[in-house]
Amino acid sequence: MKLNLSNLRFLRPRKSFISQTRTMTHNTDANPDPSKVVDDLLCSERQQRDKGIEETVDAAPLSLGSPGRLLGIDTRVERAWEHWKKLGRPKYIVAPMVDNSELPFRLLCQKYGAQAAYTPMLHSRIFSETEKYRNQEFTTCKEDRPLFVQFCANDPDTLLEAAKRVEPYCDYVDINLGCPQRIARRGNYGAFLMDNLPLVKSLVEKLAQNLTVPVSCKIRIFPNLKDTLNYAKMLEDAGCSLLAVHGRTRDEKDGKKFRADWSAIKEVRNALRIPVLANGNVRCIEDVDDCIEETGVEGVLSAETLLENPAVFAGFRTAEWAKDSEEEEGYVDGGLDQGDLVVEYLKLCEKHPVPWRMIRSHVHKMLGDWFRVHPQVREQLNAQNILTFEFLYGLVDQLKELGGRVPLYKKRKVDTLQESPQKG
Repeated sequence: MKLNLSNLRFLRPRKSFISQTRTMTHNTDANPDPSKVVDDLLCSERQQRDKGIEETVDAAPLSLGSPGRLLGIDTRVERAWEHWKKLGRPKYIVAPMVDNSELPFRLLCQKYGAQAAYTPMLHSRIFSETEKYRNQEFTTCKEDRPLFVQFCANDPDTLLEAAKRVEPYCDYVDINLGCPQRIARRGNYGAFLMDNLPLVKSLVEKLAQNLTVPVSCKIRIFPNLKDTLNYAKMLEDAGCSLLAVHGRTRDEKDGKKFRADWSAIKEVRNALRIPVLANGNVRCIEDVDDCIEETGVEGVLSAETLLENPAVFAGFRTAEWAKDSEEEEGYVDGGLDQGDLVVEYLKLCEKHPVPWRMIRSHVHKMLGDWFRVHPQVREQLNAQNILTFEFLYGLVDQLKELGGRVPLYKKRKVDTLQESPQKG
């Protein structure tokens, strides 16, 4: 499969697509917001014209070896663990985020400690039907591994057709069973498939019996623990090789208002034989370690925290979480700030073009602390309908010239020589 980036200019989604997924953000009014239309253009078009070639993804997948249509549960579990161990049993994982876990951001997080990542949720039907959507919404490279490619779906055959297209370029094909948003209710996917478990089972079985890469699922918990455990066991029996559990229910959408239930995740981990990952309540690297210790999971996904601070897995904290720490005096300026991260991200976008809407979103998130100090600069960004790299680099320079740098913090290193007893 070749990911052709040289001929992408403008993607005009069909109305049926707009009604089912958040991936494209066009305004369907007769007079659309110019900034939203322009933001759907792919960045670095000049670079693509200069390249004039197709990018070929040639990373060979680590696979289960053959479709699992005739495999018993013991063999499937054994192969699930064998595959996971070949990937290095990653602990620090970038969660799937619509319009936000795209290739440049995944690579940025990888530089700062992430050991695996999910793509944004892809709409299986549109992915199967539309070449432009495939080329624009799914990009990868050799360094982008281990990789979970996530789809939303409600039809097994359509899901398999989409999965077959990405099978050579990922380590897991993931089924989104956790999206709680209204768009998922309208499209009948994500967490709203919890109301139709036979359909969920058929989705997993279809992939498990026809793909050579493992199938993973990402779920939310039921209000009742027993229902959650039965759900997880059903997925394992259907052929799921890895399960990521978000420890909130479908109705608990606000992560700041509702704490994720690590005890429920622990019960799922203890009930299953396949690898289990956790999602929820991660604000710093210590939270990841605490979650693994408390739940026994293999690894932890982070979403919102990474959007503000892509270096969280490298031990960096924002000022908010450094000051909230019980060891506040133990955190010092880590020599890195969110402006530095924005510059690194923009350079990756120049190398791996993505739609401007994604870039705009990341700049807002990463520079949020700075914009609170200098709101006039945020207004400049909001007023800029047509983004360019020159403008965005200039925005960072302007913030730094205005002063009030907002650093990221790291735990103070202890001088073990000073603390060790003197030998007399």
